[in-house]
Amino acid sequence: MSELTRIPAPEGIAPAVQYSHVVMGTGRFVAVSGQLALDESGRLVGEGDPAAQARQVFENLRRCLTAAGAAFDDVVKLTYFVTDMAHLPAIRAARAEHIPDDRLPAASAVQVAALVRPEFLMEIEAFAVLAT
Repeated sequence: MSELTRIPAPEGIAPAVQYSHVVMGTGRFVAVSGQLALDESGRLVGEGDPAAQARQVFENLRRCLTAAGAAFDDVVKLTYFVTDMAHLPAIRAARAEHIPDDRLPAASAVQVAALVRPEFLMEIEAFAVLAT
């Protein structure tokens, strides 16, 4: 795990709510592609259910991070692509199962017209930094 510095409220910037404005680290960079609510067999988990999809997406992120020798403590940035901003509370709840409020990464949320398949409600990508 790398030592990360989080700056939730840089001088002159309104304090961040549910994310950190800046996260800095040194080490090896890990990029995790956007994850969808698919189980290990490629089947959709939680059709029409943002909470179930968010839980599966975060489980997939965890598995990808583990494969790279990383953990959620190493994540410096999450990007949420959602078909409806109303899904953000479900995403935050799933995130809270993996990342405590005092370790929040930088984050962006983008509402999109569609994802690769219409049954997907969200896609989430992660960037992490590992100690060298």
